[in-house]
Amino acid sequence: MLGAGLVEVPPVPARDPASAIMETPEVPENRRYCSRCDEKVGRSRGGRPGRTEGFCRNCGHPFSFTPKLRPGEMIAGQYEVLGCLAHGGLGWVYLARDHNVSERWVVLKGLLDTGNADSLAAATAERAFLAEVEHPNIVKIYNFVRHGDSGYIVMEYVGGRSLKDILLGLRRDHGDAAALPLPQVIAYGLEVLSALGYLHGVGLLYCDFKPDNAIQSEEQLKLIDLGGVRRAFDVDSPIFGTPGYQAPEIGSQGPSITSDLYTVGRTLAVLSFPFRGYTGRHLRSLPPRDEVPLFQRHESYHRLLRRATHPDPARRFQSAAEMAEQLTGVLREVLSAEDGRPRPAPSPLFGAGQHTAGAEIAAPADRNGARDGAAPPPILAPLEPSAAAAALPVPLVYGSDPAAAFLTGLTARDPGDLAAALSAAPVPSREVRLALARVRIDLDDLDGARRLLEEIAAEAPDDWRVDWYRGVRALAGGRAAEAVAVFNDLYDLAPGEQAPKLALAFCHEIRGDMAQAARFYETVWRTDPTHVSAAFGLARARLAAGDRQAAEQVLDSVPRVSSDYLAAQLAAVATAVRGRRPAELDAGTLIEAGRRLASLRLDTERAAAFTAEVLEAALGWVRTGRAPAAAGTRRILGTDLDEASLRAKLEETYRVLAKLADSAEHRHAMVRRANAVRPRTLF
Repeated sequence: MLGAGLVEVPPVPARDPASAIMETPEVPENRRYCSRCDEKVGRSRGGRPGRTEGFCRNCGHPFSFTPKLRPGEMIAGQYEVLGCLAHGGLGWVYLARDHNVSERWVVLKGLLDTGNADSLAAATAERAFLAEVEHPNIVKIYNFVRHGDSGYIVMEYVGGRSLKDILLGLRRDHGDAAALPLPQVIAYGLEVLSALGYLHGVGLLYCDFKPDNAIQSEEQLKLIDLGGVRRAFDVDSPIFGTPGYQAPEIGSQGPSITSDLYTVGRTLAVLSFPFRGYTGRHLRSLPPRDEVPLFQRHESYHRLLRRATHPDPARRFQSAAEMAEQLTGVLREVLSAEDGRPRPAPSPLFGAGQHTAGAEIAAPADRNGARDGAAPPPILAPLEPSAAAAALPVPLVYGSDPAAAFLTGLTARDPGDLAAALSAAPVPSREVRLALARVRIDLDDLDGARRLLEEIAAEAPDDWRVDWYRGVRALAGGRAAEAVAVFNDLYDLAPGEQAPKLALAFCHEIRGDMAQAARFYETVWRTDPTHVSAAFGLARARLAAGDRQAAEQVLDSVPRVSSDYLAAQLAAVATAVRGRRPAELDAGTLIEAGRRLASLRLDTERAAAFTAEVLEAALGWVRTGRAPAAAGTRRILGTDLDEASLRAKLEETYRVLAKLADSAEHRHAMVRRANAVRPRTLF
C-alpha cells in the first residue's frame, strides 16, 4: 500500500519481538517531568543519580518511573509479561504472550504514573471505544485488563521501526544533515492521512501524531500509541501533545481535525529536511524558503507544508482527504522532477482544458534569413490574454448542485450558444451562474462576468471558484499583475494542482517575465503533458532565451495522440530554420527539418509554405560556399542539396503558392519570388 502506487518504499523487516525487549528499562533523566506541574523531577544532584520514585519539589505530587510489571508475571490469567519494549508520555509498554489465543505476541500498555488521574482517565477512555477502531493503518486493540490497582490496554504487536528510528538510523550513517527521500516521506504522509481520515470519520481525534507514533513493518505503516485519542466533542478529557508538533491553538481552543493535520505537516517537515529549531526558534513556523534547499527545489511541497501548518486553523486543510489529494498531486510533481517521467492524473478540482493557447505559428517576417544586428523573426505567435484565459481548465461542477445534471448534458461549444442555454437553465443555481460567468469572460463581457461573480461571492464568500474566475477575468482583460496575485493565493490553497501553475505561467509571460513563466511552464509540462499549452509556452520561453535546441526538444515531446501534435511539429520545423543565419546552419539540421516536414500530413497550401521556408534556408546555406563538396549528393524534400536543384524546387513551390493565393497581391508576390529564384540558363 505504501506510496499510492507511485513510490517504492524500502521495506522494514519485521523485528523478532524478543529482540525488542529493553535490557535495562528506565526513563532517561532528561525525560522525567512532574505529571501535574511539568517541573523537572528525578534529576541527578551532587553527583548522585536521580530518583525514579518520589515527590515533586515544586507541587508535592508523587512520581514514579519504575516499571510495575516484571518478566514472568501473568496478567488477567492470560498474558505472560516478557519485558519492557519502550516508555512514553502515557506509560510503559510491555511485550507479552497471549496464552489463550495461539500464543500470539501482544503489547500491554500501562501507566507511567499510576497516581496521575489524567493518565488514568485517558487509559479508561481508550478502553471505552478504541476496541472498535478497525483500520489497516492503526494498531488493533484486543482487550483492556486490570492488574492490581492499574489498568492495561492489550494491543497487537507491530514489529518494525518507528519513523523516528528510521530517521535517526539514517543520520547515524550519513550525518546530522541527512533526511529521508521526499517521495518516501510523502508516502508515509499519505498512509497517516488515511488513518486520520478514518478516525475523523468516526468522530475521533488522534491529537499527538509525531514520528515516534508510526511504525513501518515490511511494507505497511501503522499508527501506534493511541493514548491521546479522544472524541471530537470531548471538552473535559486531558489533552496530550508534543512540543514542536502540537498546533498553537490547542491551549485555547482544544484539539480539532485541523490541529491533527497540523501535526502531520510538522512531521513531514521533520522527516524531509534537517529541521533545526522546530521545538525552539521555529516552534510555530517553518524556516524561510531560502534557508531550505528542499523548499527551493520543490515549491509545491513548501506551499503544502505552509498551508498544513498555518497559524490560523481556518486556512489549513479542512479534512484529511483534502490534504491527501493535494499531497498526492505534490508527490506526482516531485517524482516527475526527479526522473523526468510525467505522471498525469485526473484532477479532483478541475476538468480538462478545452483549448490550447499559443499554438499558432507566426508568419515568417523575412524570407532571406536574419540579417546581422536584426532581431530574429518570431516563430510562435505572441500569447494573447484572451486565448490564455480561454485555455485554462474549468473547475468541476459540484454534484450536489440542483442543476448538475443539466450542466453535464450541455453540448454547445460556441460561447454565444452556451450563454443562451445557460440563461434558459431550469434552475439558476450557483453552478449555472459560475458557468455563465466563464462564458461572459469568453465573450469579452468582462463587466457582466464581474457582476455575476460579485453576486455569487455575496452568497458564498468561501467558494474558491469565485476567486478562480476573478483571476481568469483579470487575465482575459490583460491585467496580468492583478491575476498573478489571485492565482498565487490559489496555488497556496491547492499546491498539488497544475491549473494555478499554468495560470501563473500565462500571467508571467504576458507581463514579460519569461524566466518566471518558464519555471511554471516546465513544472506543468513535466508533470502532466495533457496541458499542451504549457509545452508551447515553454517553447516560447526557450526561444526567448535563444535556446532553439531546447525549444525543439519541448515541441518534440508533444505526443502524437495530441490534437496539437501537427502544430508542434510545424513549430519545430520553423524553429530549426527560421531566422537563422546561413553560418548557423548545417546539412544535418536542414535535412532533418525536411524529413520532419515530409512526414506530416498537410494540406497543399501549408505544405508548400513550409517547404518554401526550409528550401530558402537550404539555398542560403549552399550559396555561402560553406557546404562541403559531398552535400550535393544528399537530398532534402525530394531534391539534391545543391544550388541548381534547390532553385528549381523552390521555383516550383512558389508557383504552387501563387495558384493558391487568396489575393492578387499575394499571387503576384509569389510569381515574383518564383521568377527571382529560378535557375539561370543560357537561353
